[in-house]
Amino acid sequence: MTFPTDFTWGVASAAYQIEGAPREDGKGPSVWDMFCAKEGAIWRGQNGDVACDHYHRWREDVKLMKDLGIRAYRFSLAWPRILPQGTGAVNPKGMDFYSRLVDELLAADIEPWVTLFHWDYPLALYHKGGWLNRDSADWFAEYTTVVANRLSDRVTHWMTHNEPQCFIDLGLRIGYHAPGDKLRIDEVLLATHHTLLAHGKAVRALRANAKAKPTIGIAMVGGTCMPETESAADIAAARQAMFRTTGHSLFNSAWWMDPIFLGHYPEDGLKFFGDAAPEVQPGDLETISEKLDFLGLNIYHGITQKAGPDGAPVEVPLPPGYPKTTQDFWPVTPTCLYWGPKFMHERYNIPIVITENGHQNADVISLDGKVHDPQRIDYLQRYLRELRRAAADGIPVQGYFQWCLKDNFEWAMGDAVRVGLVYTDYPTQRRIPKDSAAWYKEITATNGANL
Repeated sequence: MTFPTDFTWGVASAAYQIEGAPREDGKGPSVWDMFCAKEGAIWRGQNGDVACDHYHRWREDVKLMKDLGIRAYRFSLAWPRILPQGTGAVNPKGMDFYSRLVDELLAADIEPWVTLFHWDYPLALYHKGGWLNRDSADWFAEYTTVVANRLSDRVTHWMTHNEPQCFIDLGLRIGYHAPGDKLRIDEVLLATHHTLLAHGKAVRALRANAKAKPTIGIAMVGGTCMPETESAADIAAARQAMFRTTGHSLFNSAWWMDPIFLGHYPEDGLKFFGDAAPEVQPGDLETISEKLDFLGLNIYHGITQKAGPDGAPVEVPLPPGYPKTTQDFWPVTPTCLYWGPKFMHERYNIPIVITENGHQNADVISLDGKVHDPQRIDYLQRYLRELRRAAADGIPVQGYFQWCLKDNFEWAMGDAVRVGLVYTDYPTQRRIPKDSAAWYKEITATNGANL
């Protein structure tokens, strides 16, 4: 059994996590440059000033992908590298960098999948209110138009935002990520609405300016609930738990995705948030719900649910000693890659692409000079089997992007964890493919037949 014949296999990355060169060639600062300078914000005071030095080593990284049999590369553009002030004058050296990268990828027969925004918001626009300012939607549309005018003759796969749940909830509500704010819930919800509006305006900008027919999606946190058993009652309970509003956390699938795919905010969310919910102006929801071609889901783990005596969902606690990945202690829950795509497709009736999935590990260079990561291989095999099961059951799963190509700056965790298929030796910037890289090459070459 394999995946569909046109299935896309790839790897993913994000600009701030790999590029470095934060002040080179006219690039403007982002909120992450500011946040990393705050004492105690990042593990051991680290930052993304060098990261993987991809800005200087991009040719080496493209060759590495080609050698590993990578067929598609999902990467983000640094908004302030292209527009240092967020709007206005374009930085030609920044735009040229991404244009050269796209050309190099295509020459290596690697399909570029571009994410317009992966968290590195221009600091100049943050000082104007950032996502709290309704004009942020127009700022983002302007940036999207600049990018489309330069790259859309060669790039056909696009994502607007990556994980808005993260950059809004972690960045604006609890302050764990950039810019480190802790806003009132009404302010957080206002920023959420403007983020959704920016998404919709970016979709319109792409469709209006693209030189080749665009395929457009958004990459969301695929918060997944799985049933304890496959009884009808447990499945119904897991589905209900996955889309309900139960607290102020914006790690909520329906609050983000219902406006995009159904054209309205969820009723239980509006009831729960009450007067804190944002004012929706005429035309907003029509803009937000511009038709998409796929839903990208970033899924790493899920929560098991069962039906209580009244049928309502009840979380099933993990037993002591349950397997987890490092640092974040994410549980290893392979069935999330079956139930996540299944429940999302059932609710929104749209093709699914797994835009992130991967394993955090404490990888080291062994005495033989290699990097052995059997835990990652085991994790990926378990998860990909479940994704293949979803495809076999008729869920239109169109692609899978491994997070990530190489170890990089993992946001507030710095270099405390390693998530790549390739080991980054930060002092020397040497790239060492791990055992999992060879394993993934074989999986992609056979389209998952040997899982």
